[in-house]
Amino acid sequence: MAMNPLRLQKYLAHCGVASRRKCEEFIQAGRVRVDGKIVDQPGVKITPGRHNITFDGQPVSQKNKHEYYLLNKPAGYVTTLSDPQGRPVVRSLLKNIHTRLFPVGRLDIDTEGALILTNDGQFAQKVQHPSFETNKTYEAVIRGHIKQSTIRLLEKGIMLEKKMTAPAKIRFLSQKGKNSAIQITIHEGRKRQVRKMFGAVGHPVIHLKRIAYGRLQLRNLPPGQYRKLDGEDLKKVFL
Repeated sequence: MAMNPLRLQKYLAHCGVASRRKCEEFIQAGRVRVDGKIVDQPGVKITPGRHNITFDGQPVSQKNKHEYYLLNKPAGYVTTLSDPQGRPVVRSLLKNIHTRLFPVGRLDIDTEGALILTNDGQFAQKVQHPSFETNKTYEAVIRGHIKQSTIRLLEKGIMLEKKMTAPAKIRFLSQKGKNSAIQITIHEGRKRQVRKMFGAVGHPVIHLKRIAYGRLQLRNLPPGQYRKLDGEDLKKVFL
């Protein structure tokens, strides 16, 4: 029996191609075919089991079991599945895993730490969408001695690229010579947000590492290593 119709990007995300937003980009780029014909409009509805869907020429189906991994991303790797500049990609660190996985959100090339990779597009959408307010916690070394008044300002929110940042939680950790070590928790996912926030108040980030999604912590996982996540781990992401 055929299933109910779904928007094409939602179906692709369910099948583990990528997050829903990324699947929209793939559709608009002409990489998806329905019954052999290129469909470049994300809003098109399809019926699983009735329509033949391919991505980059490969059949797409919902038969794949969802998998989730937590990686300690080293600096120097990009959080894309391929890179036109030939830089190393995070997926290459997950050895002997043949499932098509994609990173949930991003860490820029210089940033280290916790990165989830999965084939579950719905999960990725939930983690990244601002309405779910999924916390991400970072440890940073910033230039200079930061004042408590500056910390309070950042916690309340500052104007960044013509939009206020959402409230953040910041904890001063220690003084490191002329620099400061801090911990910051945010739930927004703007590009390079933590770096831009501290740069805007005169304290450029020297080193940045994500240490947790919600209460799912990186802990002692070595750089470049990963572990498979179970149901209890996934619950911690949204706490």
